[in-house]
Amino acid sequence: MPDSIDAQSLSVKRAEVEFHNFASLGEPDRAIATYVDENVRRGGILRDHLAFVGGLTPFLEIGANAGHTSYMLANEFGADGFALDLSADALRHGIALMDRWQLSRAPVRLAGDAVNLPFQDNSIRFLMACQMLSQFMNIESVFVEVKRVLQPGGVFLFTEEPLRRLLSLRLYRCPYQDRMKPWERKLYDWGLLGYLVQDVIGAEQEESFGIRQNHTMYLADWHRLVEKHFAAHEYVIFVPERGWGERVMKRAAIRLDPFRSEWRAARLLGGTLAAFCRKAGEAPAVVPDMDGFETCLRCPDCRGKLERDASDTLRCPACGYQAPNEGGVFNLLRSADRAELYPGDREDVIDFSLPGHDRRLLEGWYELEGIFGNKYRWIGAKASARLVRVRPGRQRLRLRAHTHEAAFASRQPVRVELAVNGRRVAQHTIDRPGLFVIEADLEEAPEYLLEILASPTWVAPGDDRTFTVNVSMIRLVPPE
Repeated sequence: MPDSIDAQSLSVKRAEVEFHNFASLGEPDRAIATYVDENVRRGGILRDHLAFVGGLTPFLEIGANAGHTSYMLANEFGADGFALDLSADALRHGIALMDRWQLSRAPVRLAGDAVNLPFQDNSIRFLMACQMLSQFMNIESVFVEVKRVLQPGGVFLFTEEPLRRLLSLRLYRCPYQDRMKPWERKLYDWGLLGYLVQDVIGAEQEESFGIRQNHTMYLADWHRLVEKHFAAHEYVIFVPERGWGERVMKRAAIRLDPFRSEWRAARLLGGTLAAFCRKAGEAPAVVPDMDGFETCLRCPDCRGKLERDASDTLRCPACGYQAPNEGGVFNLLRSADRAELYPGDREDVIDFSLPGHDRRLLEGWYELEGIFGNKYRWIGAKASARLVRVRPGRQRLRLRAHTHEAAFASRQPVRVELAVNGRRVAQHTIDRPGLFVIEADLEEAPEYLLEILASPTWVAPGDDRTFTVNVSMIRLVPPE
């Protein structure tokens, strides 16, 4: 894997922060039900391999989302450690899990980057990553960083990572089941849809959000990467059986495998991999005192040691970097990334979850709806807004919106057109309900008058307003 490939661009990081906020905060009941299912599955895998893993303190979960699996490690396994995610807001939402699940223990919550972990070398005993490695174009860069922070003899568990399947025409990216069309659901039930779609089923949602995904890794590719960086490993392979189409192929592949293993079935049908990977060396006998957790950390800017003061702020004596405890989360992203991913109430951002966003809205907007993480405004056939440039150079427009199933009652696709300063910059056609993102490069200007045109219009029962789509974020971002 060439080093020249960026592991993860800033635009993808931006999309992940938005997506994790929406997934964790925008549909809380659905999210919490998913968290419960994931913890049952992940806890079961971990228990089956505890003899290989050994100690769990201090642990680090990267890509932790709301931190629900870190709460499981702290409360069900009695471990101490850290939950790290790009989204500070998602981690803050995880604090609500303590009340909902009546938990007494919590991880230290950090916003951070998996390829610039704010941790000292050899500081972590157990590191866990769930469903997140495939969001990096250069997966090996994450392995290198994981190996750096693991103690000698420490274990890296990555799980629910997709295996590329050989038997697929890769015709298109398919959404999750709740957004499938009737014919897609039928093929899914028969176990035939996987033979047609590109990447894994459900990849369309993240890709449409702007999250680039790496689904190039066959089981053999994962194995080569693990053997290159770790001294020992144990695998758990999950091969799908979604109907007779996959069930027949899986059984045939296992019968034809000389060891009667699932390796050949995984090559043909894909699936997911859980891997326990041990770093070479002997684990230290002394477990660090987590009351002074800052001794495990390092500055994301200069890589110096961090200190924690009486106000519960992490500070770097070498370069002056600071990260206060904000709602139970320390934001330990690089200063430049932190400024871009968490811009706050700026003139080039309309974040409908922030008070004061309406100052930049002009005509055509209905009242604010939703909950934090998924606040939005409906529009009719036309709406407008104004953004002001706060940085020099060319800008790129990013708009996040949602289509309701009622918009497709006429069996016509939804069409959205964007015009900026009187010039059309984007046209987008949507053929199924759900979230969508439109991006467009803009000419240089001190400010940008945005017009949104959408069709078809529709009326909800008992409501005399005319609707098209709802919008939850508009912002200017640097072109890449």
